[in-house]
Amino acid sequence: MHDRLEARQANIVTLQVDAIVNAANTTLLGGGGVDGAIHRAAGPELLAECRALGGCRTGEAKITRGYRLPAKHVIHTVGPVWNGGKRREPELLASCYRSSLTLAHENQLRTVAFPAISCGVYGYPLEKAVMIAVRETFGFTSKHPDFEKIIFACFDRITLDIYAQELDRLGK
Repeated sequence: MHDRLEARQANIVTLQVDAIVNAANTTLLGGGGVDGAIHRAAGPELLAECRALGGCRTGEAKITRGYRLPAKHVIHTVGPVWNGGKRREPELLASCYRSSLTLAHENQLRTVAFPAISCGVYGYPLEKAVMIAVRETFGFTSKHPDFEKIIFACFDRITLDIYAQELDRLGK
C-alpha cells in the first residue's frame, strides 16, 4: 500500500499522470509559482475554463482539463496562507488534499501529482505541511485502493528530503 506514495524531485508540469494538482489562488486565474507555471504550460484554454468556474474557496478543489500539459487534468486547490497556525491553517490544508483526492476518485483518475501546497508565497512551514500532506494522502488512499500512484513533486532537494523522511516515518 505504501508503494503507491512517492516523493520525486520533478517539475510538476512535465509529469505524465492523470492529474496534477495546482496550488491555486481563489480566483483560479493564474499567479506565481506552481500556479503560474501550470497556466503557462497548459496554454490559454486553461485560463478560459478556469474563468467559467467562478473561483474556489480555501480548502476546496475544482477540476479542469490539462490542455497542453502531459497530465489529462488539473485539480485546482486553494491552500491557506500561513498565519502562525491560529486561523485553521492545518484543517484547511488537510481539506485541500482530501478535496483534491475526492475529485480524482470521482473522476476515476488513478495517478495524481501534488506540489507542496501553501509552502511557497503562502508561507506554510514545509515540515508541518509535509506531515499533513503525507497523512491525508495515506489515509485517503488506504480507503481507496484504486489509486495507482500519488507523486509528491518536489521542486528542490530540500523538499524531497523532507518528504522522503516523512514517508520513511510512515513505514514506506
